[in-house]
Amino acid sequence: MDLRVLVVCPDQDAADLLSQILSEVGIEAEHTTSIVLGLERLDEQHFDAIILDYRADQSSQEFLAKLRLSSNNRSTLLIAIIDDEYSARPVFGLGANFVLYRPLSVERTRLSLRAARGLMRRERRRAPRIPINAQANFDSAGAENQHATLIDLSDGGTALRSDPLVPPRCKVYFQFTLPGQQQLVRLSGEVAWQDASGRTGIRFVDVPQASRRLIHGWLMQNSFKARPEPSRPVPVVPPAGGTRPEPRLTANAGNRRGERRLACKLGAEVYRLGVKVPNRCTLSDVSEGGCYVEMPSPFATQTGVEIVVRTADMKVKIQGQVLAVHPGFGMGVRFIFRDAEEREEVLRLLAMIAAGPSLDELPR
Repeated sequence: MDLRVLVVCPDQDAADLLSQILSEVGIEAEHTTSIVLGLERLDEQHFDAIILDYRADQSSQEFLAKLRLSSNNRSTLLIAIIDDEYSARPVFGLGANFVLYRPLSVERTRLSLRAARGLMRRERRRAPRIPINAQANFDSAGAENQHATLIDLSDGGTALRSDPLVPPRCKVYFQFTLPGQQQLVRLSGEVAWQDASGRTGIRFVDVPQASRRLIHGWLMQNSFKARPEPSRPVPVVPPAGGTRPEPRLTANAGNRRGERRLACKLGAEVYRLGVKVPNRCTLSDVSEGGCYVEMPSPFATQTGVEIVVRTADMKVKIQGQVLAVHPGFGMGVRFIFRDAEEREEVLRLLAMIAAGPSLDELPR
């Protein structure tokens, strides 16, 4: 398991259910019943997500405030457990990405955590990769004291060159010294990808606390060297009178980390509000706050719309308002959520789009 979640929950039955479902979807869970101990863990280790049993009390609000100030976890995905009758809007305003309602339903919790897993993997792939030139030794099944050169490093893995290549289907044990440090980093990993040029991507599996501190400290000191993620070229089709402008969609107030704009090609139907005639369209860009709808005859600006997306696993209905119109091409739509469940459905849809490749570390 390469994804790790901290569960802060005093209800042992709920924690057991969460741990069981997280294990089913390939996520390692660490459970604490105490807000105080949870805050200590935030300072000690990075987690891919935090599940907080939110009680709308001072200790819960203190936890959320310190979470967003944590150097290790300020941008970590946050899942809040709230009472069924409690409004989710304040929790989203505090930075929650998902909500689960008490008492926890097995099927609904499983669906939400599967969706969250896709977003966790996307965020893991977005972790900054910092160029490095450091020698490492590694042991694997049938081979000891092999040599490799690290060529970049993130908190979740590394890319390296070695001859011969690292064995692809076994656990590998590394030790190396980072530039400017004297203490050895010791950890284990597994191969995420390999290419013909001799490069191998390693996903970290077991990282002792001492080694994690060394890696985190080095990354913080060298963050100015971070490699930017390569931008995806966006095809632009110029209309007769000029160039199609890029739609600008407004972020949700509760989304403090900025919107995830995901390129896609999703078949959908769009309706004018109050009109039952469907219009076939394609969603080519989706975020938590809106989307771009490709259709030859877009609606007028400010028109209220309902978009229906069907996949093999779900059907999503989203209401919105047209913000930008590009005749012959499409329109930018801002989502309007009537309740927290509708926002959660969009997050699940985003997770399905984001899941993409199953490996965290991809060749560049």
